[in-house]
Amino acid sequence: MPKTRHIPTRSCVSCGLKLPKGQLIRIFRNPEGPLQVDPAGEGAGRGAYLCGAASCWERGVKKGVLERGLKSPLSAADKEYLRNFYQENLQEKPQVNLQKTIPENLVGLPSGEE
Repeated sequence: MPKTRHIPTRSCVSCGLKLPKGQLIRIFRNPEGPLQVDPAGEGAGRGAYLCGAASCWERGVKKGVLERGLKSPLSAADKEYLRNFYQENLQEKPQVNLQKTIPENLVGLPSGEE
């Protein structure tokens, strides 16, 4: 039987949904630079993850969830940048119900054999 490869998981700071790292969008703040969105998840700096749901992005920007995750306040320019990024890159894409997605290694298993 082939070995299964470890897939790192992260949590959305807004809804708490745990997903593979590649399915979440990382927002980070470099100590010397501005806030940036890092879809690849490779930028250096303090980061927080959001899923693609509109409610999570809105809550992250408005309610201070991202500020807690990044441990630094968001300026008005940062909030506008995040809203624009969401509208340009994520809003048009159809959202998959991520909570009902079945991991590949569990497909076809009878209930209770997980």
